[in-house]
Amino acid sequence: MKLKNKIFFYSTFLFAILVILLSATIYFTFINITYDRELNRVESNAQNILSGLRNETDEFSVIDLMSFYVPNDGMLRIVNQDGQLMSPAVLSGEVPNTLKDYQISFERGRQSGVITHSDVSYGFVQLPTIWRDGQVVYMQVFESLETVDNNLDILKLVLFLVTIIALIPVFVSGKLLSDLIIRPIQSLIQTMNEIKSSQTFKHIPLNKQSNDELYTMGQTFNELMDLLKENYEKQEAFVSNASHELRTPLTVIESYASLVKRRGLERPEVVQESIDAIHLEAVRMKELTEQLLLLARRDQDWKLDITEIQLNQLIEGVAKNMERVYRRSIHMDAEESIIIQSDKQKLKQLIYIFIDNACKYSDEPVRIELSHGSKPIIKIEDQGIGIPEDSLEKVFDRFYRVDEARNRDHGGTGLGLALAKELADSLNIDIELDSRVGEGTTVILSLNSLSSH
Repeated sequence: MKLKNKIFFYSTFLFAILVILLSATIYFTFINITYDRELNRVESNAQNILSGLRNETDEFSVIDLMSFYVPNDGMLRIVNQDGQLMSPAVLSGEVPNTLKDYQISFERGRQSGVITHSDVSYGFVQLPTIWRDGQVVYMQVFESLETVDNNLDILKLVLFLVTIIALIPVFVSGKLLSDLIIRPIQSLIQTMNEIKSSQTFKHIPLNKQSNDELYTMGQTFNELMDLLKENYEKQEAFVSNASHELRTPLTVIESYASLVKRRGLERPEVVQESIDAIHLEAVRMKELTEQLLLLARRDQDWKLDITEIQLNQLIEGVAKNMERVYRRSIHMDAEESIIIQSDKQKLKQLIYIFIDNACKYSDEPVRIELSHGSKPIIKIEDQGIGIPEDSLEKVFDRFYRVDEARNRDHGGTGLGLALAKELADSLNIDIELDSRVGEGTTVILSLNSLSSH
């Protein structure tokens, strides 16, 4: 069953059941109220009859008295304590004679209720009294409720017609509701089929803005399409740039390998030059490949192993290693010993990237400042070539280079800062760059609490 039919069926069925239950409740409530009111009236009449019989003298026979007091369209009879008739029952109006033989489950004391005889309802009341000879007897009064039954039949017919009429807008509203809900879903399906067939990113047309969930669904789908389109374009650029970056070292390696093959036996110095070049390009290609794989496996690699870290010792260890690699002086200033909770390996990798960049693009000593105010702050400052202002927001994009020639001279792949941004985000670290061309660059790392990340 289609969703449209399900919505129509369930909504219509539910409202129909509610309308029917409401009509039935009204009908049966009215029946109870009406019969209770009629029984109270019959009992009141019975009290009046009983009072009249007590006040009568012996001048009239029992039958005459009962004939005088019998209610219209009813019956009056008197029974003893065993439920046996003490005199013939007296009927009036169009009450059938068979009512005289109607047997009631006799109980001593007051009784009342509604009985049915020959498809006609009767109000029944039994009251005890002292008879002329001093014995206790029971007067039973029956009064036809045919008029009440006729009124209830009319009410039943009216409620039935009202229910049928009320179900018409229920069916119409169910159809409109199903159409209203399904329309944007059908539009979504149509748009998705168009995307599938044309392999292009399209939006669902939104006629007007509203606050309902259906409009939000369409808006969310359009935003998702924008995100997919953006990611698709980034992926295309990523693959293109990665292919280009890998092609270059492979071309160099192939060229020098060919050179060795042709002239290696004749010129030994060419062999040494080729080996150095091939090794350099192989290292660069290995670094690029490792960074590409790490960025591609971000979901798996970004699982954090939180431990207690002595931040001063961690930075000092990284700085000493960088001093040995670059034979460069790295000064570190720290106000106090700082202990944090973080992932040690990823934090170390992040600091390596920024100190490596500082040493790579500067010939002067690098300065590291560690402070702790409301949160730990790491500043890495160099006096190198700096970054133009219009490039500061782009340096964290993959494969972006401020200067292609300059970066290739220094062995850059364009992935270091992109990887640093991923690491910082996973560790809840804010990165701020302050740089001026020809004066140097300062990297400020603000270490936020991982519990709030």
